Formats: sequence, structure tokens, C-alpha cells
Amino acid sequence: MNKKNSMKPTHIEHLGIAVNSLNEAIPFFEKVLGLECYSVEEVADQKVKTAFFKVGQTKIELLEATAPESSIAKFIEKKGQGVHHVAFAVEGVQKALDFVAEQGVTLIDKAPRKGAEGLNIAFLHPRSTCGILMELCENPNK
Repeated sequence: MNKKNSMKPTHIEHLGIAVNSLNEAIPFFEKVLGLECYSVEEVADQKVKTAFFKVGQTKIELLEATAPESSIAKFIEKKGQGVHHVAFAVEGVQKALDFVAEQGVTLIDKAPRKGAEGLNIAFLHPRSTCGILMELCENPNK
């Protein structure tokens, strides 16, 4: 593959984990794993409340649905709590979306939108990504 025309993630930005309740899940990550929850944030337009932990350079994002019609509520209803998505940091989300679309990948988002922590985000459909929901992230302040 021509690397000049490819998407090259810089690192795994975070792992998204769907949970029934942040109030129940956060103590496990803090008391058992010894991690510190450094941020809890609601992303109203995505109908989700998030909690973040850092493990080295990678973050863990816990996701709790705030409405029954949210994608997290539907995910938990179908599959139960667990790993929801893998997020890759990229430089230029739109450029990455354009590239993967040219490769035949089905996009959930055709353009970036605002996500937690002020990141620009976009999702790739699992039917095109080996069954894994993938998120592309970019920090607009970098």
C-alpha cells in the first residue's frame, strides 16, 4: 500500500467501554485497578455520559446511556456491557474519512463531529472493519 495515500493513526486514543452505570463502574476502575477518574462529562447530542481514565498514553472511556434510544443503550441491550469501540488518533479526521471511503469502508459519519474532551470524531461501521466499531479522533488544539 502506498503510505503517502494511507491513513496512519498515531496511537490508540482510547478504548470505549459501554456500562450500565458510571456510579457502579468507576469504583471498580479506581479501587481494583488503581486508576484515577480524571473527567466525567455528558455529551448531550450523543445521549451519553462519559468517564475517563488514563493507562500510560491510552485512555479508557466508560460510556453510560442517558436515554433509551442512545447507541450505548442499544448496544448494551443487544450485547451487554463491554468493549464498545476502539478509537484511533489521526491527523485530519476528514482526510482520513475520505481515504477510508475510497477504500470501500462504510462510514457512520461522513464528516467529523464534536465528541467528549473537545475532540473531532467520526465512526467507521463495523461491517467494514472486521466487526469492530472504530472511531477516528483528532485534537483540534494540536
